[in-house]
Amino acid sequence: MDARRYDRAAQSWHWVDPATGALQAARVLRPKGRLAVFGHVFEPPPEVAEPFAAAHRRVAPDSPFSGQPARRPLETYLAGYARIADRIRKTGRFGEPEQCRFDWQRSYTRDQWLELLPTTGGLTRLRPEQLAGILDPVGHAIYALGGRFTMHYTTPATTAVRADTDHRPAH
Repeated sequence: MDARRYDRAAQSWHWVDPATGALQAARVLRPKGRLAVFGHVFEPPPEVAEPFAAAHRRVAPDSPFSGQPARRPLETYLAGYARIADRIRKTGRFGEPEQCRFDWQRSYTRDQWLELLPTTGGLTRLRPEQLAGILDPVGHAIYALGGRFTMHYTTPATTAVRADTDHRPAH
């Protein structure tokens, strides 16, 4: 096992096993080290979200992302971060988790968004022709908006400070 210990650990938690992630973080953090779990929920305008969702359903109907709504429901993500806080709390190795959120916006040109989009979610595993089947209609939608749009983001975060001791919770 790696014996290194850290003062801070941050992670976009969707890649972490929810059953063991908080315990693993407690193992690598020094006492009083801080764990920060965060992610980004993006909500494009309907004029961009709808063509994306329709194209994704058409070119990748078997993808687990094809059944998702065009807009990402923020409440679902916030509930997920509350569950993360519960798991952190249950380890008994952290102080009381704190939750916060940051709302922000970013403007994208058509080219900027089409360059970023293939790096997100389920698009990373699509074949080139499938990806083109999504990027083309999204690009046309952005052109119809004048070649740029503003993305609304929310970054939810759950943080907790590792306890001073290595005591395990009493059950």
